[in-house]
Amino acid sequence: MSTPQLIQTPTGERLVVLPEQEYHALLARLEDRDDIDAADAVLARGEEPLPEAVVDALLDGVAPVKVYREYRGLRAGELAATVGISQGYLSEIETGKKTGSLRVLTRIADALDVELSDLT
Repeated sequence: MSTPQLIQTPTGERLVVLPEQEYHALLARLEDRDDIDAADAVLARGEEPLPEAVVDALLDGVAPVKVYREYRGLRAGELAATVGISQGYLSEIETGKKTGSLRVLTRIADALDVELSDLT
C-alpha cells in the first residue's frame, strides 16, 4: 500500500488521494465487512442462514416456494400432500401461473418452516 497524498481545500477540508486500485480494494473490504455484519445480525436474531445457492436462486427470480421446497429436500408431491392441495396447484404457484391464496401460502410457509413474507 502506498502512502496517500493529503490535499487541503481552500475551505480547509482535507482530502486523501490514493491510487484507484487501492481505492477499489478498500471498497471491496468495506463491502465484505458489511456482509459479515449482516450475517452476524441474522445469527444474533436466531434466523437460519441460507446457503449461497438458495440466495442466488431467489435473486435470480426463481419462485420462492420452489426454492425453499428444494432447499428443504421435499418433492412437489410431498409438499402438496402436506399442505392439502393438488400437486398441479402447487406447480401453478411455483411457475407463477397462480399466486396462491393467503390460506394456502400460510400453510406452505408453515410446512417449509419459513415466514409468509419469504414466499411473497
